[in-house]
Amino acid sequence: MPFGEQPAYLRVASDLRKKIADGSLPPHARLPSQARIREEYGVSDTVALEARKVLMAEGLVEGRSGSGTYVRELPTVRRVARTGYRTMGECTPFRQEQSDERVQGSWESRSEQEEASADIAERLFIEPGDRVMRTRYVFQVDGEPVMLSTSWEPLAVTGRTPVMLPEEGPLGGRGVVERMAAIDLVVDNVTEEVGTRPGRAEEMTALGGVPGHAVLVIARTYFAGKRPVETADVVVPADRFKLAYHLPVK
Repeated sequence: MPFGEQPAYLRVASDLRKKIADGSLPPHARLPSQARIREEYGVSDTVALEARKVLMAEGLVEGRSGSGTYVRELPTVRRVARTGYRTMGECTPFRQEQSDERVQGSWESRSEQEEASADIAERLFIEPGDRVMRTRYVFQVDGEPVMLSTSWEPLAVTGRTPVMLPEEGPLGGRGVVERMAAIDLVVDNVTEEVGTRPGRAEEMTALGGVPGHAVLVIARTYFAGKRPVETADVVVPADRFKLAYHLPVK
């Protein structure tokens, strides 16, 4: 569709987007009011409102109650380096998710048993309702929350072993590969599926973001042979991070 044939609200949004990009509307500047947009572009109130909604959906502007709509200061996008899995040396949960050795971080976690949902059961090759150990992580860099992870391990594999609790016992706080090796399971492959979706309110609260903004979701499963031993959903704010994969050729 030629530009001139675009819906009016998209033409207005495109022009405002250019002004944000070239600095004519710098970060923290107030977006022209609905009345100003209507007058400047010769459009209706409905068109002006829809144009503002487009920019808000794109994360370029944010509304402030009783004050108006303002240009957001976009964060610098940082890398989350991933390499699949590690078989040599000690590996912490943080290093398991961020393999860039230059990035140092910490994590908080909480584990509890639950019944596997249909989705988790399918990923772990178990029956819905089977017992799993669920562990929720919040990963931080320099005190800033950067990543969430929820992992599930089948208790048919880890139950009544020294590694049943990922963050306790003799191997507490080590990565999946090392923990599973302690119970004679050799993790030799991992799958990851990456998708996007709007961030949920509880996730964005933990990550210091805005509910509804896009997040990257990595659905990861570790295997020992053909047997899944852990599956996890890793959540990363899409406006602050990009995923960088290093995949060796064998």
